[in-house]
This record gives sequence, structure tokens and C-alpha cells, in this order.
Amino acid sequence: MLRRLAVTAAASLTVLGVAPALAHADAGGLGLPSFLAGQDQLTITVTGAGSGVDGTYRLECGPDGGTHPNPTGACEKLAQLASQGENPFASSPQRSMCTMMYGGPATAHVTGTWQGAPVDARFARTNGCEIGRWNTLIPVLPAAGA
Repeated sequence: MLRRLAVTAAASLTVLGVAPALAHADAGGLGLPSFLAGQDQLTITVTGAGSGVDGTYRLECGPDGGTHPNPTGACEKLAQLASQGENPFASSPQRSMCTMMYGGPATAHVTGTWQGAPVDARFARTNGCEIGRWNTLIPVLPAAGA
């Protein structure tokens, strides 16, 4: 009985030691099992963009769904950006030279998980750099003046 317990414990430790490496490999280096890494879930809150566009939406990719008005288009855009190696939720680089133009009062707050990583990003249309960030995410975010 004691021998069986020792063998079971040794086997369990071996599996536990290998499992993190396997999970890491399955998720493209994100440390999550592949079945979790494929499911992107974002909550998008838009204000100041206009009537019929403002609100809070849930976007799910893999499979596409949620309450977002265009989940297929939004998920395709995110997949395109991922294939190009871009992180659309990254902030504008500090010390960027941005044109001093105003794109309107629209703001967006995006939270959730994308590509297995947590997302907490804010968007506005306060200068050229921020307008560019916003426009990169259309149709995840609404088009200006929508």
C-alpha cells in the first residue's frame, strides 16, 4: 500500500512538472491551455460617439458572438492584427510626435482577455496618435461620426 502511494505521488509530481511546459507550448507561449487561449472575451464601453453607438458591448471571438453589433467583423479585425504581430491595445509610445487635431468627444474602455493576455485599454480621439489607435480598431470600435 505504501509503495503504491509513493508511485502515485511520484507520477503526479512528474505530470505536474510537465503540465506547465505543455500548457505554455499549446498557447503560443502565453502559459494557458490552448482551449482557453483561443477564446477572446472583451467588454467595450463607448461614450460620446453618438446616439445608437454609445453603450457597453461584449465581444467574444472563437467562436464569434456577444452583444457587439458586428462580432464577425470585429473578430476578423483582431485576427488580422494578431497575424501582423500587432497589439492593438498598446498605448501610443511616450514622446510620440502627434498632430494636434481633435477627433471628437468619443472615448472607449476595453477590458477582458485577448490572445490569452489581460486587456485594460482606454481610447480617445484627442490627437492624431489617439485617432490612429482608434481607427486601427474599427470595427471593434465604432467609426467616427457613426
